[in-house]
Amino acid sequence: MTASIATIVEGQSEVESVPVLLRRILPGCLGASDVDVVRPFRVSRTRITREHELERAVKQTPRDRPNVEAILVLLDADDDCPATLGPALAQRGQQVSAKPVAVVLATRELEAWFLGAKRSLRGVRGIRDDAEPPPNPEAIRGAKESLSHNMTGRRYLEVDDQPALADRMDLEAAKAACPSFARLVREVTRLVACIPSSLRGG
Repeated sequence: MTASIATIVEGQSEVESVPVLLRRILPGCLGASDVDVVRPFRVSRTRITREHELERAVKQTPRDRPNVEAILVLLDADDDCPATLGPALAQRGQQVSAKPVAVVLATRELEAWFLGAKRSLRGVRGIRDDAEPPPNPEAIRGAKESLSHNMTGRRYLEVDDQPALADRMDLEAAKAACPSFARLVREVTRLVACIPSSLRGG
């Protein structure tokens, strides 16, 4: 039996891109050589913060997906404070789950992570060859629009572009530039460590 991490995300683009990203992060986690990433469970951002909705998603996710041993909730913070909303959601999720639950909020938008790793994305999906990362990517309002401004002859399209950029971004550059991405890596590492070693490869 292969242990798996289940994710709860807010949009169709994240359904496609988050597994790509996690499969790149997992090889750096001790003992994660045989941990799988199952298809995400999708709940809209407006719903999941309502009373009982996160709890419902956390309980339903392992029922629908095989061998779930940990659950990661990944959302955009938008205008909420990640340091306040994230722990509150994590507490709610953990109260209804026997499996470890982590909540990570991308500061403002997940696309800020791509801005932080922009040099590694030159030439990918139309990003200009001279594109430079901004000094504080997570402070930018409208990271999606900022990505469009860095593309030649096209604009950023979430469902089409997010998985491709997740596949090519420099993870170390994103960690250095974006504290919320560094938190994602830490939380994935923590979740893997919580999975019984008998269920993990490596």
